[in-house]
Amino acid sequence: MELLIGLLIIAIGAFCQSSCYVPINKIKDWSWESYWIVQGVFAWLVLPLLGAMLAVPAGHSFCELFAAANSFNIWMTILFGVLWGVGGLTFGLSMRYLGVALGQSIALGTCAGLGTVMGPIMLNVFFPELNALSALTFSVIVGVVVTLLGIAIIGVAGSMKAASLSEEEKKAAVKDFNFPKGIAIALLSGFMSGCFNVGLEFGKGISFADTDPMFVTLPATFLVTFGGFVTNAIYCFYQNQKNNTWGDYKKSGVWGNNLLFCLLAGALWYSQFFGLSLGKGFLTESPTLTTLAFCILMALNVVFSNVWGIILKEWKGCSQKTIAVLILGIVVLIVSSFLPQLI
Repeated sequence: MELLIGLLIIAIGAFCQSSCYVPINKIKDWSWESYWIVQGVFAWLVLPLLGAMLAVPAGHSFCELFAAANSFNIWMTILFGVLWGVGGLTFGLSMRYLGVALGQSIALGTCAGLGTVMGPIMLNVFFPELNALSALTFSVIVGVVVTLLGIAIIGVAGSMKAASLSEEEKKAAVKDFNFPKGIAIALLSGFMSGCFNVGLEFGKGISFADTDPMFVTLPATFLVTFGGFVTNAIYCFYQNQKNNTWGDYKKSGVWGNNLLFCLLAGALWYSQFFGLSLGKGFLTESPTLTTLAFCILMALNVVFSNVWGIILKEWKGCSQKTIAVLILGIVVLIVSSFLPQLI
């Protein structure tokens, strides 16, 4: 029962993340770089900081949490957060050229597979005595492979969509649709986004012995998102300067509306990793599911993003065969969340 509760919590977080781009559509009269960094303040700084504080038991202080940790692990966690930030920037571009459904599918699918495998590999490079590679059991590898298979099937559906629709239909569904460019950017985004889980691996020891298991990864999550915030802030402020959009922040008439929807978008985005931490607290009896938790989260993100893609009519005009292939890919991803536990 606890395993099901853990998976359900992760699924709820995935649903929230897949919905985070809906509030962004309500933002008015701001350029991309302006609303992106403002929602990032909530998604990558404020809410992760509040989450990390939950990992501090009574009798301890927040500063003590990091003062007692290995400084090398702290800096490596932040470093991989900076690299993850590059993935976050290109993540938005992948949806610009492929749409919410296909863009998230390719980027998050690559992130799911590489993130799961890269974490133990990188940890083993620096700390071979920890034997981190032992976490990559046969069941875990099967879970990753099945996840990537589901993503590949959805990618086939995307290529079928690109081949079957006219340019007018493509633009109607996704304004800047460009399949070759979108695929290249999505793959880059997925590779760099996988660094998030690597950061979590380096930071998983940053906690107190009496920290609740449900909150134990939240301090590492804060360090990773802090690193990602630095990357995004540099790029967004550069774009503000380049595009002369500093004036966005002076438009007092839209601040109330935009701040509200940036907060909502940031909260929905952060829910995935808050849910990941809570969910893993219920998966401790299964080392396989604990290792695969990040992969499961990304796979479910893809499932729900395609649900939103259908709702937003991004697959409108496609043949029944294309839709059937899409649904097959979604089913395979759902199966990948449970299959490893059955092996």
